[in-house]
Parts: sequence; C-alpha cells; structure tokens
Amino acid sequence: MNLRRQRVPVLDVDATPLRVGELVSILSEFMSDGRTRTVLGHNLHSVTLYHSRPAFRALYENSDVILLDGAPVVMLWGMAHRRGPQAPGNGAMAYRLGSTDWLPALGGVTDLRRIAVIGAGAEANAKAVERLKGIVPKAEVAGMPGENWAGGVEEEAISWLREFRPQLVLLGLGMPLQETVLGNRLEELPPSVYCTVGGAIEQLAGIQKLAPRWLGRLGLEWAWRLVLHPGRVAYRVFVEPWVLLGLLAKRRFKGRPGSTGRR
Repeated sequence: MNLRRQRVPVLDVDATPLRVGELVSILSEFMSDGRTRTVLGHNLHSVTLYHSRPAFRALYENSDVILLDGAPVVMLWGMAHRRGPQAPGNGAMAYRLGSTDWLPALGGVTDLRRIAVIGAGAEANAKAVERLKGIVPKAEVAGMPGENWAGGVEEEAISWLREFRPQLVLLGLGMPLQETVLGNRLEELPPSVYCTVGGAIEQLAGIQKLAPRWLGRLGLEWAWRLVLHPGRVAYRVFVEPWVLLGLLAKRRFKGRPGSTGRR
C-alpha cells in the first residue's frame, strides 16, 4: 500500500497522489483490515481552511488519504514532480480525483458489502443510493439525507451508522461541515472508511449537472459552476484566492530567519 505523502509547493500542503485504479486498490485493502480510515481531498477551498482553521488542519494531518482535487493543486504538484498535465496515463491530470472521478469505480473494490450515503436532500440521496446499487450490485446501500443538519440530526446519524455498520461512508455535507463532523465525532463513529464527497451525492443522483470533461482537463470547472451557481461559487472564485494568498504570505513572513513566529 503506497500512501506516501508528497508536497504541493507554494500551497504548503501534502497530498497522496493516486489514480483511480490505485485508489480502488487501496480501498480494497482498507476493506480487508476493517479499521477506521479517512479519505479527504485538497482543492483551493480546503487549502484555505487548512491554513486558517487549526481543527481542519489537524483532521487533514491525521487523514489516511488526501486526494488531489482542484486543478490548481494538481498543476502545482505536477510542476514540482515533473509530470506534464496531459501525458497519457501518467500526466498530472490523471491524478486529479474529485469524488465523481472515483465513485463510479467502486464496483472494483473487493469485499465491499455495505455503503452508507449521508448528505444532500431526500430526493438526491435516494437517487444516489439507487445509482450506487447499480455500481456495486453486491453491496447493501442505504442513505440518510443531510439537509437541515444540526445536533439532533447528527446524533441520529451516529446512531444509524452504529446500527448499520457500513464499511464505506460517503459523507456529502459540503465543506467544511463534513470535515467538522468527522473531526468532532470520529472517535464515536463505528469503524469504517469515511470519505468526504462534498456535492458529489447530487451529481451522482443527476440533480446537479457535471461540467463537461474537457473543461475539467483544462482546469475550468470553476467557470461551469460559476454560471450554474453564481451565489454559491462567486466568493470562492473571486475572493477566496486573495484570502489564501494573504495566509500564505503570512506563513512565509513568519518563516523568515530572525522572525519570532512559528510555522
């Protein structure tokens, strides 16, 4: 099992570069050992939260797998590790794994018999469950919507997971709520592989339309999302990169010789 972290320069984060087949193999090994595992992903939003929220950072630092997600993260990693963006099979973009890139491959995970889907509205959750039943026909798939998430719903979800005892949990509550839940409650949850999947439940259900794949290869999915969901995406596109730039500049300043700050 190769879970070696690699540095993403400029952004000052580490990730676990994997292609789809490699992730499927690792998930199969996770099924065999039956321990609690976490699979997260890094995009510019997560990098901003990593550098601004200690609890968020701690979850990532202790995660088993951190996938390369957003295109800027992948490209910076590829430049540092001498991988051209589009080289056949082994270019940097082959290592870009958003949730919708690997969820359709779950049928290749050996010994996967129980899957829990938490998140999205009732309709999207139910449709995603049915889609997963087709992808992994030998598995029992059950879902719990994540709308109106609050303390009572969270307690109900924990009780449900303890009773169902899934091997794989797809947690799609949006970032950073899904990471906050994992960070706060992981010790109380039953052993499983917990994967944060953001909005992938709605995408898997066909309710949220996916960007064309050629846009993804060019790193322009943000433009597609901006057109479809301007209110939700505008801050991340136009404001958050500047917030991240300020956080990274602050880290660089604190790390200079003679500085009294700590990294």
